[in-house]
Amino acid sequence: MKQSLSVLALAGLAIANVQFTGAQSEQLATSNSVATPVRPTDNSARLPPAPGGKSTIMGGEIRNVDAVRDQFSLRVFGEKPMKVLFDERTQVYRDGLKIPLRNLGPEQHASVQTVLDGTDVFALSIHILSQTPQGECQGQVSSFNPATGELAVSSSLSPEPVRLIVPANTLIARQGQNTFTAEASGLKDLDVGTLVTVRFSPTQKGPPVASQISILAVPGSQFLLSGEVSFLDFNTGQLDLVDPRDEKSYQVFFDSTRIPSSRNIHPGDHVRISATYQAARYVANDISVY
Repeated sequence: MKQSLSVLALAGLAIANVQFTGAQSEQLATSNSVATPVRPTDNSARLPPAPGGKSTIMGGEIRNVDAVRDQFSLRVFGEKPMKVLFDERTQVYRDGLKIPLRNLGPEQHASVQTVLDGTDVFALSIHILSQTPQGECQGQVSSFNPATGELAVSSSLSPEPVRLIVPANTLIARQGQNTFTAEASGLKDLDVGTLVTVRFSPTQKGPPVASQISILAVPGSQFLLSGEVSFLDFNTGQLDLVDPRDEKSYQVFFDSTRIPSSRNIHPGDHVRISATYQAARYVANDISVY
């Protein structure tokens, strides 16, 4: 009987020891997990917001991806390669599905949403497509040959004009104010200096083909602009106007000696401007504060 009691006593002691050891291990593990700090690994939290401003979608080939300098070359079809910067703020998609930035590599077909970051071109998003993508560019017409359909558009995002082919069935339409869109549009609007937005499809050989052209302004056309003055420089005779109707910013040039009322305006004022689009810019005919 004494031997049995001794065995039971030893077994109880062993169980108590195991339970204590397990509890002590659990407490130690919990203590270690609390004491170990969690270090953030997302570098994007330390980056500033993505550059603002109007973005442009460009289609082409991605080449020379440099993960050290965070840049790649975008070859817009028919043009010289363009350097594009990227970082953790850049969103990358393949056929509509988001993929890690580290998977970015040379691609034959890509559509890149870009924005100017100072003088650099920055990629807001990169859409890698299995099929031929659509592209878009905005700028002034630098040349157009109606006989061959060859169109050259100068853009601030490209050091060289973007060259395209305009087929006879390309949709061409004026866009903007009623007084401007009331007049019929067509190939006649593709004069030098005309402000356009062109959607196009690249080809395997030769320049891309335009599918749609929006005419934003033609030389000599009249516009009535209104909104808030966001920038003003009397030395250069230039102001920037944000029109709330289309949420666009217009750069307007004025001659203060010819328009005395312009001397009374200040940044933040709301003004109405009668302007003529000429020499690839808006020139004020009259300015009034309201």
